[in-house]
Amino acid sequence: MKSKELSKIFAEIADALEFKGENRFKIIAYRKASKVLDDLTDDVEVLARRGQLQAIPGIGEGISKKIEEYLTTGGMKKHKEALLGIPKDLLKLLKVQNLGPKTLALAYEKLGVRNLDDLKRVIDDGSMADLFRMGRQRVDNIKRGIEVFVRTRERIPLFEAFEISDDIMNYLKTCPEVEKVAPAGSLRRMTETVGDIDILATGKDGALIIDFFAKYPKTDRILASGKTRGSIVVRTGRDSRQVDLRIVPSDSYGAALQYFTGSKAHNIRLRGMAKEKGLKVSEYGVFRSNERIAGKNEDEVYKAVGLPYIPPELREDRGELEAALEGKLPKLVELADVKGDLHVHSTYSDGHSTIEETAQHAKALGYEYVAICDHSKSVRYAGGLNEDRLKEQMREIEKLNDDIEGIRILKGIEVDILGDGTLDLNHKLLEQLDIVVAAIHMGFKKNVTDRIVKAIESSCVDIIAHPTGRLISGREGYDVNLDRVIEKAKEHKKMLELNAHPDRLDLDEVHLRKAKDVGVKISIGTDAHSVADMKWMLLGIGTARRAWLEKKDIVNTASYAEMFRKHHS
Repeated sequence: MKSKELSKIFAEIADALEFKGENRFKIIAYRKASKVLDDLTDDVEVLARRGQLQAIPGIGEGISKKIEEYLTTGGMKKHKEALLGIPKDLLKLLKVQNLGPKTLALAYEKLGVRNLDDLKRVIDDGSMADLFRMGRQRVDNIKRGIEVFVRTRERIPLFEAFEISDDIMNYLKTCPEVEKVAPAGSLRRMTETVGDIDILATGKDGALIIDFFAKYPKTDRILASGKTRGSIVVRTGRDSRQVDLRIVPSDSYGAALQYFTGSKAHNIRLRGMAKEKGLKVSEYGVFRSNERIAGKNEDEVYKAVGLPYIPPELREDRGELEAALEGKLPKLVELADVKGDLHVHSTYSDGHSTIEETAQHAKALGYEYVAICDHSKSVRYAGGLNEDRLKEQMREIEKLNDDIEGIRILKGIEVDILGDGTLDLNHKLLEQLDIVVAAIHMGFKKNVTDRIVKAIESSCVDIIAHPTGRLISGREGYDVNLDRVIEKAKEHKKMLELNAHPDRLDLDEVHLRKAKDVGVKISIGTDAHSVADMKWMLLGIGTARRAWLEKKDIVNTASYAEMFRKHHS
């Protein structure tokens, strides 16, 4: 967790320096250190004791000294110095889309903006629009950014919630009294953000289990501790999150798990169906009059109402109950079905793992193939590859394919779609690659539909990456007609990506299901920038399952031989 704490500290330093208009190269260095530490899989304290901090790519002498200072003293002078003179809540506003550091600094200096309420006030009273080079249109864009910011800031990103709950459940499993334990709520349904972290358990002594839960090593404070329910706040880097544990009787475990998994709409429909059969469904079980006829596991809860088991990801009242009644539930894709990752970055651009490290990790995951898709040259901030660098990378991949058995490294690129819809690298070179993933990273304030369609029509392009460009944490997607994009992808037999990065999950479940319905194949890529990020495939699969996707709908569930036979047919 120290690496996460340090990552957030360096990100705050970068934000503060950018707000103050300081040297951009220093800002870049702190942002890079933040990203490296966030991705770090080794224990930063162990590396520091061994004197190996500077062996981490992106960590130089100055940064390593600051890390050691923090690990030794619990603080960092540079961090305090950078934040000096900046109101506590001001830098949080940099997460508002369309509000850059220069605009924020101007609003602070001229209008006294110190927090979100102040920002809303100066927008509403018109004074923001009167600032130099602002105007109504820019202010309207910031206002839309605030709406997204407010909507997302109180919710927990899926992957963060998953990691917290997984760690706590592993801890609880070491308690001898615990018999069963599982996540509940929106986390179990794999929604892209989670309101609360709820865990359900059953065991011999509820009070003892709750007491054990309260002693979880990362507990910051205890909110409640009883015989059947406990609530704690846990430290996660420099943030804290509330986690609730509920102890239920063994005979009611399945009914409680079904009830507390939700969704509310699904449960209301299920209870209505049960009522028609003279049954009552609650968190305690399924009852006929006063007799409990089911409840020990979820299978029997659904069976009692005349239904097959419905996977948690489908429980949103979007037709799953009707499909279950008709025997038409999909056989959802599973993580074990995935044969490879089709979007991974390396040290050739802005990744932190070498191609060989990536290949070996993919092999350890049981994959047959992995696609190296670094950025192309126009993405200068990410070290994008020009033609010569791409050729160099292709040669290295060919050599590694000869040297490493049991995994196939695919030669790929995440090529930028330029403003006129053309691609960032020449077609002859792109045609030599195994996979071409086309993406938009810049110039998306105008409608980008024609740009994406032109890329789809290119014979070189296989996949459109993160088709909406949204960031869950606070950026709306492109202005794009996704129905037309899906239609063109079908027409030209191109794939659309489900980007499994925790802040993207793009396409979302709604548009994935639209793509499935018309027969457009989906590619799942983690957009990993280190081998640690490749675990995000789990999020991609969760989103795919929420979209009712089956193994046949996802191209990288096919073997290497099958995928390329279909791909080139």
